Amino acid sequence: MGWWFAIKLWQRVLLGLVLGVVFGVLVAQTMDPIAAEALLSKVRIIGDIFIRLIRMIVVPLVFFTLVAGIYAMGDPKKLGTIGLKAFVLYILTTFFANIIGLGMGTLFQPGVGVDLGGAEPRQMGEAQPLGERLMGIIPANPFAALVEGDILAVIFFSLLFGVGLLLAQEEGRPAGRFFESASEAILKMTNIIMELAPFGVFGLIAYTAGTKGVETFTAILNLTLAVYIGAAVHMVLVYGLLVRLLANLPVRRFFRDILDAQMVAYSTSSSSATLPVTIRVATENLGIKKSVAGSVLPLGATINMDGTSLYLGIVALFTAQAFGYTLEPHHYPLIALTAALVSIGTAGVPSASLFLLSIVLDVFEVSPEHTALIIGFIFPFDRLLDMMRTVVNVTGDTAVATTVAKWEDELDEEVYLEKPAQ
Repeated sequence: MGWWFAIKLWQRVLLGLVLGVVFGVLVAQTMDPIAAEALLSKVRIIGDIFIRLIRMIVVPLVFFTLVAGIYAMGDPKKLGTIGLKAFVLYILTTFFANIIGLGMGTLFQPGVGVDLGGAEPRQMGEAQPLGERLMGIIPANPFAALVEGDILAVIFFSLLFGVGLLLAQEEGRPAGRFFESASEAILKMTNIIMELAPFGVFGLIAYTAGTKGVETFTAILNLTLAVYIGAAVHMVLVYGLLVRLLANLPVRRFFRDILDAQMVAYSTSSSSATLPVTIRVATENLGIKKSVAGSVLPLGATINMDGTSLYLGIVALFTAQAFGYTLEPHHYPLIALTAALVSIGTAGVPSASLFLLSIVLDVFEVSPEHTALIIGFIFPFDRLLDMMRTVVNVTGDTAVATTVAKWEDELDEEVYLEKPAQ
């Protein structure tokens, strides 16, 4: 098996992805639909096990690495500097994502000529008020937040706990060393679990390709092109320039070193599930020190949703074009602003952003019936679109973390420039 481990992980993941598509399509086309569904469901179990393993370590990973990262700073003031810089960059990249999304929606006109006659309306649940979402960041019981996997609450508690360790100084050192050791152990667990990634990706993609089918893309070809090309443009231009101009680092090496995280993001459609891999590639491949990786990346996985913002803008124009709504010039900045605001803190799970669409469509007064119809039309194949926008989110997290680390002299450039870990 030495030959298998000699292949770079991202290449093994890509192989699993390609074989999964081929297997899923062949099963769907050569077997009875009921038998094909049963077989693909069994194959998907492999992917589900992989996802559960990753989700198993997400909460302890965020807790231990965030506390250890803050403790490694050595100065509470540094946390404020790093956090502020990261937050500003996240907002800045989201602004450009909005522009690119609206531009792609205007260029491709994905909603023109679309037949929604076969779509079944899908009603949405009530959106949680902004005040409640903000209040929920402060956990009434931090242990309950850990158990329930409330990432925002876990981040808030971890930040305060890490600052408390710093302020405790000498008395806090034993606990600080414990968290540093625990974060190392969690990262080693991540490495073990990631060896299962090619098989997990195979199972997930085989099920998606076999049940959704290639014809899914043809039904929404223009929308798919708009999202995928918009995502690629945003990653290359915005994140590429961020790394090259603001961090003064080679761009090709950056994209080469994060391929593992991008592949897992594409297959899982979950920023939260990809977080363990994102932290691993950031520290091992990019040379980002734990003080930045452990604080900026969990924050980004929670509030940096550029892919979601870009996507919501495109789908808003798709809706207007499909139903013939007239968009006035003032609607475009309002759509962009609303998409940016609702994307912040979106749950890092598949298709979560689709269920925020109704808030954006309210900008130009789309009727509830039309909103339900659009969501019902997109939902069956949203996973294919969600896969790419998750790649955008994860790429943005690492680009911002790389830039902040370079600014704070918390990036080992020798590690950044050398060949990535297997």
